[in-house]
Amino acid sequence: MIIFVRRLATAVALGATLAGCGSGIGSSGTRGALATQPPPSAPASASGRPAPAPSPERAAPPTLAAGPGGLTPVFERALDTRTKTVALTFDADMTAGQGPRAAGGERFDNPALIASLRRLKVPATVFMTGRWAEEYPDQARSIGRDPLFEIANHSYSHHAFASPCYGLPTVSARQMSTDVERAFTAFREAGARNVVPYFRFPGGCYDDGALRALAPAKVTAVQWDVVSGDAFARDGEAVAEQVLAGVRPGSVVVMHCTRSAAPVTEQAVLRIVPELRERGYRFVKVSELMKR
Repeated sequence: MIIFVRRLATAVALGATLAGCGSGIGSSGTRGALATQPPPSAPASASGRPAPAPSPERAAPPTLAAGPGGLTPVFERALDTRTKTVALTFDADMTAGQGPRAAGGERFDNPALIASLRRLKVPATVFMTGRWAEEYPDQARSIGRDPLFEIANHSYSHHAFASPCYGLPTVSARQMSTDVERAFTAFREAGARNVVPYFRFPGGCYDDGALRALAPAKVTAVQWDVVSGDAFARDGEAVAEQVLAGVRPGSVVVMHCTRSAAPVTEQAVLRIVPELRERGYRFVKVSELMKR
């Protein structure tokens, strides 16, 4: 089930300038700070000289520091309005209960969309459910080994982390961290490598209780500031118009990589990408946007 309206409890948005970082304040007043994990000290080689430092590509992705009381931080968009960057994100939704539908031929993947992103050379972050990775392990591995993409966590079950949430079943607070870890396990078992410690709430629904319960997973929650409206849409041009009207420097756009529930996403992307590039925008993954 794909939902695209947010319930905000504690939101954190981060944007960095050359002089430092700025933060936004959510309804609960929680602030987040960039907490890029430094690489470990290089061990000495047999000759006594330090070993080469790890390459930038393998550096730990940036995250936000936990909020007061250990609440999981939430990132919505970068606040650097001087740099025209935008992150396209794609939710790969699937629940365990949809397995029989997939077995019957319903397609919850969208390989043509991924192929178009590759052809257009558009970096993107795919928020994948663990169940999707189990259903399409070859695609999860391919996406998760392509440097153009990164895989983030969209839960294993795609159940809600706060209630009510548009009819989604709800994960209990004690199971939330376990549900997230189960998804990360599914990514590893599929052979994905470019996995980042980011999480998107199913349905976009969360509250302080969910942010507290999710703390053991040590993730940064990532929401969005631009809703594409591609879920169940039949008019790709209308989806493109909505995105083009909403994007601003530092935006995070939420779209979907689920063909049966978002059939016109690829069509919309084929218009969005060239038009935003014409406006001077550069596409980045969420990790780069957060780093800024």
